[in-house]
Amino acid sequence: IPQGLSTAGDCRCRQAIPVGVCGRLDINSNYGLRRSFLPQGERRYIPLQQPTAQRVMIDTVSAGRTTLFVIGSHTNVALFLMTNPHLKTNIEHIYSMGGGVRSKNPTGCCPPDAANPSCKPRQCGDRGNLFTAYTSNPYAEFNMFADPFAAYQVRHSGIPVTLVPLDVTNSIPVSKEFFDAFEQQQETFEAQYCFRSLELTRDTWFGDQFYTSYFMWDSFLSGVAISIMQHGDSYLGENEFAEMEYLNITAVTSNEPYGVNDGSNPFLYGRAIPKFHLQKAGVHSGYVQTGPQDPFCFVKGGGKGKCQTGRIHQGSNSEAVQVLVAQRARPNQDVHSPMNRQFFNSFLDVLNLHRQSGRFNLTTQFPYYREILYKPNFANQTRGRPVIFDMDMSAGDFLALIYLLKAPLEKIDLKGILVSGNGWAIAATIDVVYDILHMMGRDDIPVGLGHVNALGTPTLGCKYVKAVPHGSGGLLDSDTLFGLARSLPRSPRRHTAEKSAVQFGAPRHGDRRALRQASALEVWQSISESLRPRHGKITVLTSGPLTNLASILDVDKSGIEVIKVR
Repeated sequence: IPQGLSTAGDCRCRQAIPVGVCGRLDINSNYGLRRSFLPQGERRYIPLQQPTAQRVMIDTVSAGRTTLFVIGSHTNVALFLMTNPHLKTNIEHIYSMGGGVRSKNPTGCCPPDAANPSCKPRQCGDRGNLFTAYTSNPYAEFNMFADPFAAYQVRHSGIPVTLVPLDVTNSIPVSKEFFDAFEQQQETFEAQYCFRSLELTRDTWFGDQFYTSYFMWDSFLSGVAISIMQHGDSYLGENEFAEMEYLNITAVTSNEPYGVNDGSNPFLYGRAIPKFHLQKAGVHSGYVQTGPQDPFCFVKGGGKGKCQTGRIHQGSNSEAVQVLVAQRARPNQDVHSPMNRQFFNSFLDVLNLHRQSGRFNLTTQFPYYREILYKPNFANQTRGRPVIFDMDMSAGDFLALIYLLKAPLEKIDLKGILVSGNGWAIAATIDVVYDILHMMGRDDIPVGLGHVNALGTPTLGCKYVKAVPHGSGGLLDSDTLFGLARSLPRSPRRHTAEKSAVQFGAPRHGDRRALRQASALEVWQSISESLRPRHGKITVLTSGPLTNLASILDVDKSGIEVIKVR
């Protein structure tokens, strides 16, 4: 919220979320599973017609009593409460997932009987779960860190809040026994989709720690909330899945020392009275963390970071409010079940119910659909100059791509496409490139995904990409081709993180390239090796950042002799 009204500019909090593999790329594509399994409905994003979150909330809450489930950043709800205070009385309850009150992160702990004395704990025992930023902020959880002040506004709205924090989700990891039971119970399309999503998550997880570090976060909130509601919204929060307790808490948005106006805090800087009537010396009046790599947050000697932006703090002062908090997941009442948590039974039962089941998947929606690759035969045709197109997937780049595909083969022979993930589209938009090639009958052209960060910038930074708006006129429109992308035929090719024969880390390190997305460097090497004996220069047309080309030349010094840039 403090970042202003524009969707362009600093990305103070969202820097903690990786933009590539194991981050937004895999999440936006659901590891490639979304396009291979889900049907394509008629509804889609259309510029100027897409209702905003605020419009949907106003219409829904205005119609009558409403309960909110908040399982991500609290920005939407906080903005709604701040701009529509007259509708607060229609919100009956808010169930919120996030934060850690008294939690101890089990991730990154050394085994108690570790034979390797060099094992060094990482996040072990931390309150939070910022695996990308725990060295600067070991207290925050991703949902709270994404917009700390929004979390504060929701907690202090005066509306009854039930919090499902890391305290309770850490007690319900996805166990091997649950995973095996899930694999055997897939009677509906949605159960199949959820299991395959979980399977891909496991196969791309960090090392072999999936069963000890992947938890039932958002789904567990849904189960707890529904159970409480079925028990008549009991004041004490009785439910079958979690033990509950009332605690006085607040969301911390800044760091000590409090009350020192150093220019970092937009709530205080240049103001005689703090914005939103915050206390001048409270937990919102200190230094504001600028990002995961903020030097202020690091401790000399490499100890735990000192920043607490996004922390859920338990206290008894005037800044704390009473919230119902889930503490521990209840054990399975069936002592003969291999699954150790009661929620696991309900989760599998609900997903496999045929009532309200999904209507179809991709194959039943399109019974005549075949995953056919269209590869033209140019054996007896004269080919023109070999060309590689390096694009960043903005709308103009897609027009250029179609133009190149329509150009006479004897003039231009398009050999490959390099995609930049740090321009005017997110990396997952590579699927649109595949669809256009499929539409034009050119499934023979390889596509390589390049860097998702500018050269010389940190993996979690936003030094240059912050200039690209997130919403209309920016990433939203580019990623969807202004809503037209869903009208394209669906290519059998897509970004994928399918597993290979390697037990863990296969999509990242496996040698079976057919089961993972090729890199820009791999595509370049394949094309250049096949052309060098017979051709001279290879023309590279660039219409985006030069990151891919610079990276290739840094690795392949001989490329300087054969590349002709236009």
